[in-house]
Amino acid sequence: MNAPANEPAAAAPEAAPAAYPWRRLFYWSVRRELWENRSVYMAPLAMAAFGLIGILLSSFTLPHALRAIAAGDLSRSGHLMGPYSFAAAAILLASFFVAIFYSLSALQGERRDRSILFWKSLPVSDVMTVLSKAAIPMGAIPVVTVAIIFATQLLILVWSTIVTLVNGIDPTVLWSHVDLGLMWFMLPYGLLVNALWQAPVFAWFILVSGWAKRMPMLWALAPFVAPAVIEYGAFHTGHVGHFVMERFLGGFGQAFSVEGEGTAPISNFRQVHPIDTLSSPDIWVGLAVAAALLAAAVWLRRRREPI
Repeated sequence: MNAPANEPAAAAPEAAPAAYPWRRLFYWSVRRELWENRSVYMAPLAMAAFGLIGILLSSFTLPHALRAIAAGDLSRSGHLMGPYSFAAAAILLASFFVAIFYSLSALQGERRDRSILFWKSLPVSDVMTVLSKAAIPMGAIPVVTVAIIFATQLLILVWSTIVTLVNGIDPTVLWSHVDLGLMWFMLPYGLLVNALWQAPVFAWFILVSGWAKRMPMLWALAPFVAPAVIEYGAFHTGHVGHFVMERFLGGFGQAFSVEGEGTAPISNFRQVHPIDTLSSPDIWVGLAVAAALLAAAVWLRRRREPI
């Protein structure tokens, strides 16, 4: 039976919006974090620039060292790696502090500026948001750090080669005593192990940033500093403090020795045991703790309101 002519036709059902692939959402979520937090790469770049200025100004001593090495004084050869090690250490330090401050403001910042209301209106889940924020200190910053260190050390090598040629010295004297191949292999491996080792630290910072209204660093450190101080005052021991510092700074020690005490200096590839290191229970327990802390951060983000 046909409907009357004056009766409005039934509205067609609206098509459901197409679901975005999680990989695309995650990619653009990470890109958004990098856009909003340029210090992730600007701070290491600034440190690299300052280090380069100092290293370039001190290169006037390079010809004297190379002539001494060419004459047979190999005691000076160890100094040739100094600028490369110094540049790497300075950039690593800058990246470490960037990772700390980023993690402590990851969830608090969007609550403080009330942008959380906008981001929650987008088709991005709380899980995706927290994971994209965790990917910055645990993944993006190490990758950026490696790239900046490689570029900085390459510039140092090019400049040193120019200085060598200008002073009439065979550049093979320089190249034969600058072992960047070993360093360039060890550095990504060390940063990978360090990222896995520090995962519970940054996950804890992200959780605290989703809970604290102000002074997130105080709330993040107090539960660990207070027991360490109490233990030292009561028993004159430092087990808690040692555990905390080891979890903060022991990643490279874990990377370059099976026991976690560090093997220095690393002079060949046989000194590294990646399978033993990556299968260490300490790393896997830390990753399990990090997963639990990030799950708690997701739960918090669903329920926290703007500050």
